[in-house]
Amino acid sequence: MAGIYIHIPFCRRACHYCNFHFSTSLRYKNELVAALLEEIRMQKDFPGLDPVSSIYIGGGTPSLLETGEIRQLLHAIHAQFNVTADAEVTLEANPDDISEEKLTGWQEAGINRLSIGIQSFFEEDLQWMNRAHTATQAITQLQLALQYFKNITIDLIYGTPGLTHEKWKANVEQAISLGIPHLSCYALTVEPKTPLDKLIRNHEKTDVNPDQQSEQFLLLMEWLEAAGYEHYEISNFAIPGSRSRHNSSYWQQQPYLGIGPAAHSYNGRERQWNIANNNTYISQIAGGLIPFEKEILTDVQRLNENTMTSLRTMEGLDMGIFDEKQAALIKAVAKKYIDGGHMIRNGSRLLLTRTGKLLADGIAADLFI
Repeated sequence: MAGIYIHIPFCRRACHYCNFHFSTSLRYKNELVAALLEEIRMQKDFPGLDPVSSIYIGGGTPSLLETGEIRQLLHAIHAQFNVTADAEVTLEANPDDISEEKLTGWQEAGINRLSIGIQSFFEEDLQWMNRAHTATQAITQLQLALQYFKNITIDLIYGTPGLTHEKWKANVEQAISLGIPHLSCYALTVEPKTPLDKLIRNHEKTDVNPDQQSEQFLLLMEWLEAAGYEHYEISNFAIPGSRSRHNSSYWQQQPYLGIGPAAHSYNGRERQWNIANNNTYISQIAGGLIPFEKEILTDVQRLNENTMTSLRTMEGLDMGIFDEKQAALIKAVAKKYIDGGHMIRNGSRLLLTRTGKLLADGIAADLFI
């Protein structure tokens, strides 16, 4: 279930909470697309990608690209890699970029799944986040997209100051009523050096409330389970049969190739990441070099990463991957979480309970070898 990710580092506007690599200037877009096409060619022998079963064009805001540019990128991938006939091909899009012309163009280019950055259906929340779209566009353009694409996921953010439990429930119910088959829901995180971090430190915006976030996460799990969604990963919920193939490959430690500035790759043993600078990336690719750094993982690091990602999923951590001594150590640590109601054991697997999911990262770190 290997995948390819293409990073499009452009946005119309900078969301206050975002710490991804992007630029709000499209000045070098043509050069960047040319560099992406060249890196695809240069990476044709990346190990573990035969076949490729998912392609994900993310960012940034990939829906800013011309349809012809998206078609070029997908054509280049098909020319260099063995892509399965039923591959999941996702494009991230913002509501303000969606139109009938673009939707039909994306279909014709080979996109079969959309990831739409809604975040909230309330105007005041969108303005607080500095989103480029309006609450009206969030609904109308999503309804339009559903006429062309059945496989759609949307992002929603909870735990923002001013988002009451009633408003959070209204956001979730709106998504359910529209028949969205997949939801990615994230607690607002105040990342260092973001505009939001500065605004909070300058007392221009209210800081997040961790208790509010925990309560809204617990409510989210309750509401979506009642609506028939699988909580198949900490932040992801899907109607059965609608899981994200691409994201699942990350959690299952499958190989993936990242194309573009700041994109990450993994071949089963090594991780590498491209430089997070558009101009340097463009110039180095033009010179025949891929500007990246690399880390070779030890066996222990790989096991610990598997612990971290597996515990986030509904299938949990398979103890069968550890040797007898390692498994004994992990079981000893896990006992306190089982006794505390944060974890259960099902055969050879350890799974987090609802309250355990609130502590997922800390529990995983405690189980590290």
